[in-house]
Amino acid sequence: MKNLMKLSVVLVAAALAFSSCNCFKKMAKNRDEINLTVTPEILTLNNGVVAADINVTFPEKYFNKKAVLKVTPVIVFEGGEVAGTTQYLQGSKVDDNYKVIDKRNGGKYTHHVEFPYDPRMDRCALQLRAEIKCPKGKCKEFTLVNLNNGSIVTAEQIAANPAVVKEAGLTVAYGLNTLQKDLKYSDLMAPMANNYKKVTTVVNKTDLLYAINSSKVTKKNEKNADLGAFKADVDEKMKNDRATQNIAVKGYASPDGPEKFNDKLSKARSESSKAVVAKLLKDSGLDIDAAAYGEDWDGFKELVEKSDIQDKNLILQVLSLYNSPAQRESEIKNMSSVFNELKSDILPELRRAQIVNSTDIQGKTDAEIMAFVNSKNYGELSNEELLYAAESLTNDPAVQAAVLEYTAKKYNDARAYNNLGIAQEKLGQKAAALASFEKAAKLSSSKELTKNLILANLSNGNTAEAKKYAAAADAQSKAAIAAAEGDYKNAAKGLEGYNAAVAQVMNNDLAAAKKAIAKDNSADADYLRAVIAAKEGDLKTAEAQLKSAISKAPELAKKAANDINLKALAK
Repeated sequence: MKNLMKLSVVLVAAALAFSSCNCFKKMAKNRDEINLTVTPEILTLNNGVVAADINVTFPEKYFNKKAVLKVTPVIVFEGGEVAGTTQYLQGSKVDDNYKVIDKRNGGKYTHHVEFPYDPRMDRCALQLRAEIKCPKGKCKEFTLVNLNNGSIVTAEQIAANPAVVKEAGLTVAYGLNTLQKDLKYSDLMAPMANNYKKVTTVVNKTDLLYAINSSKVTKKNEKNADLGAFKADVDEKMKNDRATQNIAVKGYASPDGPEKFNDKLSKARSESSKAVVAKLLKDSGLDIDAAAYGEDWDGFKELVEKSDIQDKNLILQVLSLYNSPAQRESEIKNMSSVFNELKSDILPELRRAQIVNSTDIQGKTDAEIMAFVNSKNYGELSNEELLYAAESLTNDPAVQAAVLEYTAKKYNDARAYNNLGIAQEKLGQKAAALASFEKAAKLSSSKELTKNLILANLSNGNTAEAKKYAAAADAQSKAAIAAAEGDYKNAAKGLEGYNAAVAQVMNNDLAAAKKAIAKDNSADADYLRAVIAAKEGDLKTAEAQLKSAISKAPELAKKAANDINLKALAK
């Protein structure tokens, strides 16, 4: 670990200044043996916290038995500062309960410091500020020491110029690696699918029934089939230029009697029904397809399943055991009590021709949908059209967010809130994204929502909350949790692309990081390549990659100016 400070260098300059603080007169001795190191040397953001370990080794015969030293770590940034937990050290004859540094044998202490992250800390320094106290002299109360030149800073000086307090601090670490903040949780988030169909098929059908063994259409049966309503449906759809109607007539026979006879009968029924439908729709210009389907065993099974016939399970068992129509009919007829019920309630419904209008309705084209989106005329679009537009017709997260915000409010749809959360995360609206996912979770539950709640909580620094969902987390989510906790080795195993590259850089596997983004030409990937090159000492490549990144996303210039990883480029 690099030696960041020889504390005694401060004290050699302070020998005269300390003359009024009796217990510090001789503490300049053995000055070359006092070491102070900080781990990590460059501060690192991890899980919303900036932490470091300050390690100090005092030599033998150094620390005065009656001295008390008060050391406060302070993280300093433009516009503010945050003080960490103060550490007190005392000589062996001080009647207090502080950490004792023995004069004869010297001593060590480690000071772990943590600071909650503030975005202003992106460009910061970690200082130590020290105060001394002696039982005699002018330092009977804790008195600030300027650790850069060894002078005593009096209360009068502080009152006259408060800035001297900051000037008295010794910088032991400079800069903050915020690469963890660059993880793209939105890339891992899962959208919930829309049900939009470019073509919707609508089916309208009616049955024209026949007498047993007959293919003659009667007026009564025409009336019972409500062909007038069928025609009205056809006429209404004729007005829709997006509708394509397909008219079919399907002739059937009930599954009783000889199979060959029933095949001919079903054909005759399809033809007689076609003639009726052709006359009915003569002004439509629609083609009519007619086909014979023989004995209607499928219809028979469906009606039996829906019926209250006492032995219907036995009948259905016969259908599953035998494939031969003749054998099926024989076995069912052997159930004499049941067969009479079938003859009266089931079989007459199968002596029919089914008249079907299968209409394909073409939805709005992509261009039509986007015209409404671009004009913000969202009310002209359905819920599914809006979800489809946001998911498939635009990559602009601002447009996606606007569409989905409207959709979520109007339809109160969990899918809209979920997908809105993803768009908001892409826009950097982390708190809003989490709120959207939470609203979606109140309306529905899904594996997509569970994953997104994990990721959104991680993005907001709520790692403990995210881990509540860990039992149901997929591999990517678990990897993201690992990354948020600083476990980049395991994180890299479950991440891909840019996120994997970030984890590999933090894991100091630069070769793997470069491989992970080899095919990524985005501004963020170029920026990360600049960081990697700078860490490798290839400043020429770093400069070229940074230039490329800024040309694609000019806002990255400001980020680069504060990035400790690119400090070598700042000249």
